[in-house]
Formats: sequence, C-alpha cells, structure tokens
Amino acid sequence: MTIGVPAATTANENDLKLTIVNPRNLYDPTPNGYSTAVIMPREARVAYISGQGGQDGTGALSPDFAVQVEQAYANLHAALDALGARPDQVAKLTILVVDHDMSKLEVLTRNVKKMFGEALPAQTLIPVPRLAVDGMLFEVEAMAVLD
Repeated sequence: MTIGVPAATTANENDLKLTIVNPRNLYDPTPNGYSTAVIMPREARVAYISGQGGQDGTGALSPDFAVQVEQAYANLHAALDALGARPDQVAKLTILVVDHDMSKLEVLTRNVKKMFGEALPAQTLIPVPRLAVDGMLFEVEAMAVLD
C-alpha cells in the first residue's frame, strides 16, 4: 500500500496488494475516511459484494442511523470473512444514505476508519430519498480483491 504518491504510480503486477493513491496536488481525503484512487493488481480476482444494510441476523432494523451503520459494516465484514477476504482487500465502497446531511458524515467516517484503518478504499457517497426496505437508512456495497 502506498499513500501520498504522485499520480503516475502503478501497481507491481506480481503484488496482490492494493495500491492506494492520494496525489499530493489534490485534497487529502483520508481524514474523511476514503482514498482518491485504488489500483487493483492486474491478475486479481474481484469479488462484488451486494449492498449491506443495517439489518441484524433476524432482519430487524434499528431506527437509529448510527446503529444501522455499525451493523452494516459488521455485515460487510461477515461477507468478507465468507470470501476469505480482509478489509484491506476492499478497493471500492459505494455508500447510500437516506436523507444525508453533515451530521451523518461523522458517523460514516468513524465507522469506515474503524473497519479499514489506514487502508482506506476509494469511496462514493450517494444521498438517496429511500432504500429497498422501509426503515433502512444506510447501505454499503464493496469491491474486493481476493488472494
């Protein structure tokens, strides 16, 4: 993993690790819990993980946004475990937030940093009016490189 590298950096083809690219001439996104770009190795197998919401093992949803976010990341971690993957193998997240506002950003940042540490994936946050299930406030989907 490389942080703060020039834009021309490329991944070592024999290395199955992701290369994180945060060009020095762009805004540093790491305090907000994401990276500008992530290079996947040429020979990598990619897993696409469907959106994980905040449902617990019984399918129940808390009405609390922070609880749903924490549960969704636990669900994502369980999906990674089932694939034999680790959080540092996640290259990209897509985040969907119902009625997003800046108060929710702190919750999102805290949870992504808790799960990914310094290996922050590329990330896109999309505010939406609603999600697939009534009461669902958050969803996270992922792309991961498998060893």
